[in-house]
Amino acid sequence: MQVQIQALMAGGQGGRETAPREIARGAEVVKLQIFDGTAARVAGFITACKLYIRMRMREEMVEGQIQWILLYVQGGTADVWKENVMEELEAGEVEYELVEDFLICLKKEFGGGEEESVKTMELRKLEQGGKTMEEFVQEFKRAARRSGYKGRPLIEEFKRGINSGIWRKLMELENPPTFIELWYRRVTALNRNWRESRRRG
Repeated sequence: MQVQIQALMAGGQGGRETAPREIARGAEVVKLQIFDGTAARVAGFITACKLYIRMRMREEMVEGQIQWILLYVQGGTADVWKENVMEELEAGEVEYELVEDFLICLKKEFGGGEEESVKTMELRKLEQGGKTMEEFVQEFKRAARRSGYKGRPLIEEFKRGINSGIWRKLMELENPPTFIELWYRRVTALNRNWRESRRRG
């Protein structure tokens, strides 16, 4: 496997700043960034890998999919991990039935509690400011997904981040939302109506 990976990388431009050449057929769907083992980037890297594989590498064998992912694992602590994985695969010590199983192992290695801590800090810093509510909700969802926050604590963090004017308008309504998804929908609708009224005025 190591020889195959080296051959694939030889076709690229070299260097750790430049992503290797895509090995799948068809137009490029997503340009992956090199993953160096940084905990805060593991979730995005895995999502990008899944997207590309589903759209361009469905027919590829699992071994080929894993080889492609390893092309983008470079630098930092990721180099040592990749070497160990390659040796285990070549020796037949490990075998993955699905590429998702391999990605789970990658996430466990580089994500863990540190990723949750990073997401928690990101969530606490989020504020709507000049962003539209749609933009803020998407940012909040992304940070909340792995922050460990649920239920009432998650709602309180969301209320803290939205602009005070929208928050007050929502609290003036009867039966304020009790679930975070309802908060997302209600504040988005309120913010949209507020923008429309200002445009007409």
